[in-house]
Amino acid sequence: MSLLLQHAAKLITRRALPLKTASRCCYSIDAELGDGTEVLVERLQGKQQGITVLGLNRPAAKNAFSRGMVNTFTDILQDIKRDNGSRVVVLRSLTPGIFCAGADLKERKGMTAEETKEFVTQLRSLLISIEQLPMPVIAALDGAALGGGLEMALACDIRTAASNAKMGLVETRLAIIPGAGGTQRLPRILSPALAKELIFTARVLDGAEAKQLGLVNHVVQQNDTKDAAYQQAVKLAEEILPNGPVGVRMAKLAIDKGMQVDLSTGYSIEEVCYAQVIPTKDRLEGLAAFAEKRKPVYKGE
Repeated sequence: MSLLLQHAAKLITRRALPLKTASRCCYSIDAELGDGTEVLVERLQGKQQGITVLGLNRPAAKNAFSRGMVNTFTDILQDIKRDNGSRVVVLRSLTPGIFCAGADLKERKGMTAEETKEFVTQLRSLLISIEQLPMPVIAALDGAALGGGLEMALACDIRTAASNAKMGLVETRLAIIPGAGGTQRLPRILSPALAKELIFTARVLDGAEAKQLGLVNHVVQQNDTKDAAYQQAVKLAEEILPNGPVGVRMAKLAIDKGMQVDLSTGYSIEEVCYAQVIPTKDRLEGLAAFAEKRKPVYKGE
């Protein structure tokens, strides 16, 4: 078995642990780095149970990434990764008109070159953690997603955007490059030529332009409450919820790992992932529900 297949096998056999449920909570961090409410976690209830919403909440800085926010977010993702109750994650902003302005340039200005390098490495690791969450992650862009903000959205599986949202990898305007994965994810989502054009020019797109290029899955007209993209993201999450959570997670893993290898190896990864759903109770429940002409009740087991 190749090293990639061995890695995939380790990922799919890792057991998830349930978390205590709560409608909304925040994570505390070092007082010198943040106030502990920069990322809010909300677990929706009722028919939307299983949807976990991560709300960026740093309005004074336009949700820009500070060291404190990165630390907070990293801790949250470690918990969610082990949470069987989270079937879909929605990433949104709680600040109207902005998704994320990228790195906190005011904080960056006071960093040494070595501190800057360390911070970018931490931010890149954070976005990789978003990308590698086992459940689907949907980014809702109801406002500007620039630089690292768009890089974060690119790390998600699906993106929704309001028509008036602005997005772009604008780092070359500051004589730097997208350093948190943008140079790698954008050409894989679009094409190398398109990604080069957007990054070289630092072009900013609106929601409709982003949809035309394939940068976002859905574009919607903004509403009076400035959360149209979030509402669309929740609708998508509701479509995912009825399906077998183990199957959804394995499908994500098969796609993500398969895209990194040749087609033949991709088939082998798919085979390994399929093998994980065969012994599950959910698979038997799906067959029973089909035979009995009723809706299945999946438990992620």
